[in-house]
Amino acid sequence: MENEKRLKTIVIVLAAIAVVLVGVLAWMWSERTGVIDDLTVEKERLTSEMIQLQSDYEGLSSNNDSLNVQLTVEREKVAQLIDRVKRTEATNRAKLREYEKELGTLRSIMRSYIVQIDSLNTLNISLRKEATQARSEAKESRAKFEELQTTTDQYAKQVQIGSVVKGRGVVITAINSSNKDTDRSSRTAKLRTCLSLVENTIAAKGPRRVFIRITGPDGILLTSGYEQIFTFNGEQMIYSASREVDYQGEEIEICIFYQGNPPYLKGLYSVDVYTEEAKLGSAELSLR
Repeated sequence: MENEKRLKTIVIVLAAIAVVLVGVLAWMWSERTGVIDDLTVEKERLTSEMIQLQSDYEGLSSNNDSLNVQLTVEREKVAQLIDRVKRTEATNRAKLREYEKELGTLRSIMRSYIVQIDSLNTLNISLRKEATQARSEAKESRAKFEELQTTTDQYAKQVQIGSVVKGRGVVITAINSSNKDTDRSSRTAKLRTCLSLVENTIAAKGPRRVFIRITGPDGILLTSGYEQIFTFNGEQMIYSASREVDYQGEEIEICIFYQGNPPYLKGLYSVDVYTEEAKLGSAELSLR
């Protein structure tokens, strides 16, 4: 009887111990499950942050080739880190802590790149503004130069026009063999053309040749038997006679004689006077 009682007590004690052990094991399993769940959540958070960092890196761009190469390297590092995290068990807390430190380093590196890119963008904006301003100033300078060039060309043209020697008072007269004026064709020995070269202080000084072209009543140009040619306005012209004078900017009177072969025809004679720069005037003579 006493043995049965003792055995019963032992059974009760063992049952109690078993209950306690089951409780402890249940608690330990619950705790382990909770820890694993927490580590899984942490791993998912870490993976999500890395994916976000990868997206942030993808959003970075620069016009600097060297910086773009460095960004490509860092993007590859992020991709490799994401792959390592995915292949690591959630229970490997040490590895996850290591990866979290790497994530922090990559974030710091990215922030430095953002600063560099912002600086480059600011510099590029400044350079673009300067380039735009420089183009604007160049355009303005070119416009002013063209305006000045046009004005200079106009002044030069005006000076060129103003520097041309002009003539006035052209008169053609018939001269007989006694060097007296005549109006009879039968007594005419030569024709004299006189005029004045007008004063011009800006005209070039020095020798100048004056040419006359005399046309007879029959419309034929009078010549000395052979062609004498000068150039006027780019065109070659035959002249009847010419004379070189020393022009010094002051008004000077000159006469040019044409001595052809008599007899001269009755009718109207005309003379045109030229230099190679300009036509100086015209006159007419009627012989009877």
